Amino acid sequence: MRLLTAFIPLTFAMALVSPAFAAGSMQITGHGEIMAAPDTAYVTSGVTSQGTTAKEALDANTKDMTALIATLKAAGIESVDIQTSGFSVNPNYVYTDQKDANGYQLPPKIVGYTVTNGVTVHVRDLTKLGAVLDQAVTVGANTISGINFAVEDPTELYNEARKAAFADAKSKADLYAQAAGVELASLSLISEQQGYNAPPMPYAAKAEFASRDVAAVPVEVGQLTFSIDVNVNWDLEQPR
Repeated sequence: MRLLTAFIPLTFAMALVSPAFAAGSMQITGHGEIMAAPDTAYVTSGVTSQGTTAKEALDANTKDMTALIATLKAAGIESVDIQTSGFSVNPNYVYTDQKDANGYQLPPKIVGYTVTNGVTVHVRDLTKLGAVLDQAVTVGANTISGINFAVEDPTELYNEARKAAFADAKSKADLYAQAAGVELASLSLISEQQGYNAPPMPYAAKAEFASRDVAAVPVEVGQLTFSIDVNVNWDLEQPR
């Protein structure tokens, strides 16, 4: 009975420990990010016009939109960088509390029309951005719904973020392996998730504008963050 009592706990312990080393692995997530100033921007702007008839509103809109596009081109924006991003014609209603002979509320009346035409402009030279915004508003653009900054070619930035992410994962794995009393063996899996965001961070220099005759809109380009999260699996082995 003593032999049986001593044998059972030993077998149970081996059943718990041995499989961990026979097929042991470690999965670690590493994070890397690189910050860089943008070198290009996308501006969504347009013209909203009203008229008593749809034709009247459309004519007014067409006039202002033609002037806007001409101004953008004169500022150095190529035709391929100007894209129509929205066009709509909508009636303007006036509502009443009046009721008909049967007590039903009278329907709203059309009192005019609103025409909206928008364009998305790719500004490749950020030194012109403030002047472009100012000139666009001057000639009739009355809606600017957003400015998105970007890096034209972020390939190298993401590659640097990948190196940083793997280094982060490797550093963590070495620490865990040392604490657990094991060693890292071969890599069994690497997968990544790409991220991008533009936090509101100050940038050292303002955009300077070539033409001082134009009261350019002040623009702060900030910095963009390009990030990579990488999952790395290592096989484990017992210390030699």
